[in-house]
Amino acid sequence: MSAQIETIRPPVIAVMGHVDHGKSALLDYIRNTNVVESEAGGITQHVSAYEVEHEYEGKRKRITFLDTPGHEAFAKIRARGASVADIAILVVSAEEGVKPQTLDALGAIKQSGIPYVVAINKIDKPNADLNKTKASLIENEIYIEGMGGDVPWSEISAKTGQGIDTLLDTLLLVAELEELKGVAEQAAEGIVIEAHRDPKKGIAATLIIKNGTLKSGEFVVADAAMAPVRIFEDFLGTSIREASFSSPVQVTGFDNLPSVGSTFRAYERKKDAELAKTVQKGTRGVTSVLGDDDERHLIPLVIKADTTGTLEAIAHEIEKLGNERVLISVIQEGIGNVSEGDVQTALASKHEALVIAFNVGVDAAARDIAIQHKKDIHSFDVIYKLSEWLDGVVKERTPKREVAEEMGSAKILMYFSSMKDRHVVGGKVRTGRIKKGSRVRVRRGAEIVGEGQVRNLQSGKQDVDSIEEGGEFGAQIETDVKLQTGDTIESYEVVVK
Repeated sequence: MSAQIETIRPPVIAVMGHVDHGKSALLDYIRNTNVVESEAGGITQHVSAYEVEHEYEGKRKRITFLDTPGHEAFAKIRARGASVADIAILVVSAEEGVKPQTLDALGAIKQSGIPYVVAINKIDKPNADLNKTKASLIENEIYIEGMGGDVPWSEISAKTGQGIDTLLDTLLLVAELEELKGVAEQAAEGIVIEAHRDPKKGIAATLIIKNGTLKSGEFVVADAAMAPVRIFEDFLGTSIREASFSSPVQVTGFDNLPSVGSTFRAYERKKDAELAKTVQKGTRGVTSVLGDDDERHLIPLVIKADTTGTLEAIAHEIEKLGNERVLISVIQEGIGNVSEGDVQTALASKHEALVIAFNVGVDAAARDIAIQHKKDIHSFDVIYKLSEWLDGVVKERTPKREVAEEMGSAKILMYFSSMKDRHVVGGKVRTGRIKKGSRVRVRRGAEIVGEGQVRNLQSGKQDVDSIEEGGEFGAQIETDVKLQTGDTIESYEVVVK
């Protein structure tokens, strides 16, 4: 057996930052293709990978780029993008400087422990202010070179291409310092960065090879999913026979849907692959439903989407919705069109389940049964529109309840008379106000001894509707408690929220 020799491998770069600071435009310039126009709402919504070549010190060097979505809903994918990568580019607009999502992306980079380079983009814009942007970076503890730190940076224009060659040089220099290495002779290992169901070809996954070489005829295992390496393509969709470390590839023919972010390994023999598959954990399950003692209102969801990455993004949005009275639960999810089975699952739910289609169609049989049972299928192609709609559903379905709103308190200074359960007293408002008709709690020392209601209220022998803090009053209070001098009455209103 020949010795396995480590060799220098190309870097995998994650492009990260705020939603509209030009990440996709940067990649668009580098690879001369267009991502932005093909995405609904102009927001990149799937993780993709691209391989480019750049001349560095007289040699052609390969670089793999990950396009990690910038929308806040895709935090999980973005964090995974950083963990897959060797180096990150933090894109910051020269017009706007650091934004909350910039810091969110930076947090993912730091958590992964990889080095990063700052790219100050949009320097061609009329409102670009390089000095202000640098100051914004320093204010947010991003210490770039020349400004008290050691983080490399480049000023660029993704529109004109200015500074991009310098940025690529910087990335390759950082890669050299990181001494990235791999062994070409060993079995391929890496990360699943995307998975989807092709209606004609079946389940396909985009893989980043982090070590070894993947060859046609082998078998790939990720999670509890396995695929023969037969339909095997590079990032351009060209059929290939093998690929080595740092390359993005697509393998079609998985028997199950692998999870985004899961690791994969290649095996020469199908028998070995099947054995490895049996010990893998299954794919991510759906959210749990209400327990027996849970009094919250349940909103069940049946979700179909185009990719596993989209499902993760939707799950991230759902985590932020709901409240102490409402729970959103995903009872079924999957990749591909809404099927008849999906609609049947929703109809079988006791809690009026919602059917959501994100970037997918609806099968004819599913549409027919939905019409027959008057079940709506809600379609979306932009994540924030889905989030806004779900937020509206939560507010609409939140059960109303009575809440006691505190108004004020008063001390009883004099006790005059009583007739049955109506007591005439004199007092002074200590906090807030006392209002005619309001409910009151009677407190004696530290203990609440009863409840009642203010039936009449007077100030200077004149009937009034309320008395403010510091004011003295006479009142008729209806309560079954014998009031005493020194008691405190706490006024409140019962409102429905």
